[in-house]
Order: sequence, then C-alpha cells, then structure tokens
Amino acid sequence: MSSPRQRVYVLVGLPASGKSTWLAGRGVTPLSSDALRLLLRDNEADQTIHGVVFALLRRLLRLRLELGAAASYIDATNLTRRERRQWIKIADWYGAESVAVYFDVPLAVCLERNAARQRVVPAEAMESLAKRLAPPELAEGFAAIEVVPTSTRP
Repeated sequence: MSSPRQRVYVLVGLPASGKSTWLAGRGVTPLSSDALRLLLRDNEADQTIHGVVFALLRRLLRLRLELGAAASYIDATNLTRRERRQWIKIADWYGAESVAVYFDVPLAVCLERNAARQRVVPAEAMESLAKRLAPPELAEGFAAIEVVPTSTRP
C-alpha cells in the first residue's frame, strides 16, 4: 500500500465548466477521458468507446498510485455519485485520499463557453448532462471538496 499523502483529485463539472483550463493553469497533466478518446480513435468526442476509455483510465490511475505518484487528476465530467465511486474505491484501495474538485458553473455559462469552443457539445446534450449533475458530498468518501466558483472568464 502507498502513503496516505497520495491524492486522487476527481474533477466534477459540466463540459465547458473550466476543468481542463483549470488543470492547464496549474501545469497538471491529468488522466483525461477526452485525451484517451483522441489517442485511441483520433476523435476526443467519440462516445462509442466509453467502456474502454474508463477501463483504461482506472488502470492508469492504479499504475500511478502503484508507482507512487503524489497526485493524480481525473479529468472527466464525473457528474453522478456512481461515476465518482470508482475513483474513490481505487484511492481507498491504495490508501490515498480522494478530493473532489467541483466546478460550480451554471448551465447558461457553460453553454456560452461551449459555443465558443472548437469542439462544441450539442445544447441538448449539455442540458441532459446538467440534469444528471449531483454536486459531490463528503458522505461519498471524499476527504475534502474544493469548489471552483463560477468565473466570467472562459
């Protein structure tokens, strides 16, 4: 088992809520579902390989923890308690702490940002995702929850 100082940061937020921008601003290379879709199928929007992408993300997280990485960041929407549970369970198994990083950004702001992006998520899909979004809670097993508030900057 690894040191409890290891942390798994589970990003939670709608598309265009600022997750990837926040990571880039901190110089972090995350475990990213979009990056794996791009790597595997040359298309970061390809949802047909969802199962393969997340199985690989889980394996990569386990490897990072086994190799002693101090911090691992999961860059995916992680909208529901069920989606987040897999990361918490892996962190627990390795004695690492799980920290949720919640991007508390209203749908209207995400829709505006999304419209300006190179890869636009359809508005209907954004609305459907927003209905599924459940803010993270400590009761899920997180050691802490960091809230990134709405910013008017893209």
